[in-house]
Amino acid sequence: MTFGKTWQALLLGAVSAVAINSASFAADSVAEAAPAAGFNWSGLYVGFGGGVGAVKHGLEIAEPGGPGRIGLPDLGGGGVFGEVTVGYDYMVSDRFLLGAFADGHFGNIGLSLEAGGGFADATLNNTYGFDVAARAGYLLTPTTLGYVLGGYSWQQFKLDGSIFGTPVEFDESRGGYVLGVGLETVVSGNWTLKSEYRYANYGNDTVIDFGGGQLNVEPTTHTFHVGANYRFGGQNGGGASFAAPAYSWTGFYVGGALGAGAITDEINLGGGAASFNGIGGEGAFGELSVGYDHEFNGTWVAGLQIDGRYSGMSTLLSDASALGGPKFEGKADYGFDILARVGAKVNETTLAYVIGGYSWQHVTEDRFDGVDVSEFDWSVGGFSVGGGLETAVTNNMTVNLEYRYSKYQGQDYDSGGLWETVPALHTVRVGAKYKFN
Repeated sequence: MTFGKTWQALLLGAVSAVAINSASFAADSVAEAAPAAGFNWSGLYVGFGGGVGAVKHGLEIAEPGGPGRIGLPDLGGGGVFGEVTVGYDYMVSDRFLLGAFADGHFGNIGLSLEAGGGFADATLNNTYGFDVAARAGYLLTPTTLGYVLGGYSWQQFKLDGSIFGTPVEFDESRGGYVLGVGLETVVSGNWTLKSEYRYANYGNDTVIDFGGGQLNVEPTTHTFHVGANYRFGGQNGGGASFAAPAYSWTGFYVGGALGAGAITDEINLGGGAASFNGIGGEGAFGELSVGYDHEFNGTWVAGLQIDGRYSGMSTLLSDASALGGPKFEGKADYGFDILARVGAKVNETTLAYVIGGYSWQHVTEDRFDGVDVSEFDWSVGGFSVGGGLETAVTNNMTVNLEYRYSKYQGQDYDSGGLWETVPALHTVRVGAKYKFN
């Protein structure tokens, strides 16, 4: 994908900057390396950041006023974005927080079609938008907050390019809802670092009415946010003062996670004559993992991890079931990863890290026509890269929020290169690990 190197550089740069700051801070004074218990989470804050994500456009042809609906292939693609935030939080007790925020974002999350000979060169992108939401949080430690969020989202979509040399342009704005989960941790002074996942849905509305039918589109997005917030008065005291766990990052662990994400498959035609990015999908999954971490010099952590997952992530290819016809669906049903990770402690209980390695995925493409019949069944290898935050909640347990981008080898269906599908996934997981002493 064309945006892969861009977002990898963004994520690796952000985590590296945090790690370098943490290491130099620790060298100055061990006593000052960890923010003092009692950080004041109440008050106004401003922030900036960015991230990576994917959009899925669910398409259907609907008969006006009638029951007949035909599902078309889900479209989707990925990209990056930047954002600015302003918010206010209030601690209602020593560990519970309520707040609200607004942010504006701009980026290029979307899909593209490129075909030679002047046939087509077009993009459909999420260009800019904003979210206004409330959040409720719980202090996992005095310096790390876990939270959920929900509210209103507004997004501008833009189609731009040309077909057969004729310019095409279309703008539409949609309002919808946004839900999410995140971790935010104190880094230094009044500064905090957050990692956050959001899902947004912008409704199933008509975009073209052609008399005998309507083309309906339902956009949904899955985005992972990395940001820095400056909290006015964060060091003024009056915050939580309970004890943080004494956690050593060295040791073997087992873990489990639940996650969600999007499929953004690329389609290549005619040996490179045309490229479509892409075919979209979404869903949830569960995951189990085992691994080993080792802590170096009180700041750096490196380790290896093996995980296996079972997924409900799928892509609708076509659906005529409402008219008595078949339904075709692609599924990324199970797989495993062998990954290495490197991280830096941003305070005594929280780790910021990057992760990457080998991934294997099993895929089916099924036809449903009264009976579930598998049409295609194949497996592919590839790579995964990502990053996240992980924080200790007891002397033996941690929780984490992590994003991964996975890309796999192409499948040409024995077409001799005339048709190739290149699977790719954007996933976020919320997990817990138990480390053995």
